[in-house]
Amino acid sequence: MTFDAATIQMLKTGIWETFYMVFLSSLFAYVIGLPLGIVLVATDNDGIHPMPALQKVLGTVINLLRSVPFLILLFIVLPLSKMVIGTRIGSPAMVIPLTIAAGPYVARVVESSLREIDGGVIEAAKSMGASDWQIIWKVLLPECRPSLLVGGALAVTTILSYSAMAGFVGGGGVGAIAINYGYYRYEAGLMWVSVVLLVVMVQIIQEVGMRMSRKGDKRIR
Repeated sequence: MTFDAATIQMLKTGIWETFYMVFLSSLFAYVIGLPLGIVLVATDNDGIHPMPALQKVLGTVINLLRSVPFLILLFIVLPLSKMVIGTRIGSPAMVIPLTIAAGPYVARVVESSLREIDGGVIEAAKSMGASDWQIIWKVLLPECRPSLLVGGALAVTTILSYSAMAGFVGGGGVGAIAINYGYYRYEAGLMWVSVVLLVVMVQIIQEVGMRMSRKGDKRIR
């Protein structure tokens, strides 16, 4: 295959569309998942505000959403994209299913990070009269920031892989190029270039996440 100006421009557009989908979906997934993860930990039996019934129901819903394969979830949620965005195809339409798929995953990542905190730190904050809200924002989140950043990098790379699969149902981005041109039109060269671009994106995201985590980890200063 000849990589002419039109092909290069198509790849540039695909890279932009991929980052567009991943950035917005990651942002919305954390808007949903971060509070859910905090609630899961805070309402546990040994949490700062025990509410076992709520914790169990919320955990069950999150597990159910996480158990649905992404491609199936795409077909289920695309009518919602049609209602909200006005179309089922293209990068904007994929943001909604990507967010719904990633939100529960982010919630579990946040929950795992928060559970790494030593209970003695929380008890010390309680003994000084800190409220539940103060414990969350001034103790829990600052203490687990490095772990949250590492988990964030993992979550974003997962969303990136989801965005590539969205190419099967009319989503944009590099994944759609790999599927529509590399797979369906037997353009092996273009498929491999698309795969390399996706791998490079993953490596960049992971490296940025790890660097930010190390910079914010007070234990290695």
